[in-house]
Amino acid sequence: MDRTLNQEGLNTKQKVLAFTLTLLTFVMGTSEFVIVGLLTEVSLDLNISLATAGTLVSGFAIAYAIGTPVLTAFVSHFPKYPLMLTLISIFIIGNIISALSATYELLILSRILTAVVSGVLVALSMSIAGDIMPKNKKGSIIALIFAGFTISNVIGVPIGTLIGQLGNWQLTFWFTTLLGIISLIMAILILPKKMKVEKGSLKDQLVLLTNPRMLLAFFIPTFSIAGTYTIYTYITPILEQGLDIPTSYVSMILLAYGAFSILSNILAGKIASRNGISKLRYVFIVQAIILGSLYFTMNSTVAGLMSLMLMAIMIYAMNATVQLYLMNLATIYAPAAKDFASSLTPVAVNVGIALGATIGGYVVASGNLIHLSWVGGLCALIASGLAFASYRLDRKDALISTKTSNAS
Repeated sequence: MDRTLNQEGLNTKQKVLAFTLTLLTFVMGTSEFVIVGLLTEVSLDLNISLATAGTLVSGFAIAYAIGTPVLTAFVSHFPKYPLMLTLISIFIIGNIISALSATYELLILSRILTAVVSGVLVALSMSIAGDIMPKNKKGSIIALIFAGFTISNVIGVPIGTLIGQLGNWQLTFWFTTLLGIISLIMAILILPKKMKVEKGSLKDQLVLLTNPRMLLAFFIPTFSIAGTYTIYTYITPILEQGLDIPTSYVSMILLAYGAFSILSNILAGKIASRNGISKLRYVFIVQAIILGSLYFTMNSTVAGLMSLMLMAIMIYAMNATVQLYLMNLATIYAPAAKDFASSLTPVAVNVGIALGATIGGYVVASGNLIHLSWVGGLCALIASGLAFASYRLDRKDALISTKTSNAS
């Protein structure tokens, strides 16, 4: 990562700040996603069903999606330095409560608290990067900060899962607490003490979500991610019960899954390079085929693992395109809310995580794990349909604009 930053010509303070913000998203990503590898242990220890344990994933995502825009607008008038330190401290407290939880009710409440704080921290991190970094470097640094979530799936989640399996799931949250403390120390030392404060109007920002074109675009990543998380939420029981893989190998497979997801970020850049929304129409069809393939490969350990790794390659393929597309639509329909639009992709992703985990919970509760595959594939096909609709509207608007220009 340091090599990448050096190539971009940033000064030392900016490099360290970029590293600190990326570390923060890595820690938050680990705290959010590590529960996926521990659902079996949590359900057994708290004496709850696997489907109920799955709500620890969907509950986090719902709280993230609802709480982030509202709380971000509410705290926007506070100085960023003490605000960031306060929120990181609350994040640490939330993980401590998770580690001490002896009941499902307390655990879900701690997850909700952590989720809301995480969402605001991500929004503030992007805002700080936008304020501090040179204009021509903002995009690449923001992309690097987003990569913290991918890195958390490669490193943080497998380590956290292994800790939970060797010890207990509570020990994993002590691990995320330690990561939070490290982030707090880094933030105290590195974050600029004086940063620009902008008072944001909640009404002016949220009005963007009443635009039909924005809503259509918003739900494209929602259903794509829902397709993946219908399956991924229950990847541990799929590996153990469906593919007959010993528990001791689960963390290694999650590490491999995270490594394959890095390829997804590379794919995302290529898709977004030119007319990405047009390409996404067919990318989601490929995703649907891959997700549906698990229905036929779950009887084979090797073939089933191939389906899961291909699923990892597709998970973030739409991120860059959707991020640019939402910001472009905001420029057209609500220029004052362009910054707010840039925060909608992670919100849409978490709505998708919640939707996928919830749908997956119903499937697991009422049927067999194998049915998660075609249900996930159906969600991806819905994303494809939405991308087709958005692309058609774009073409129509471009045609009208051309006719208007010719007429004038």
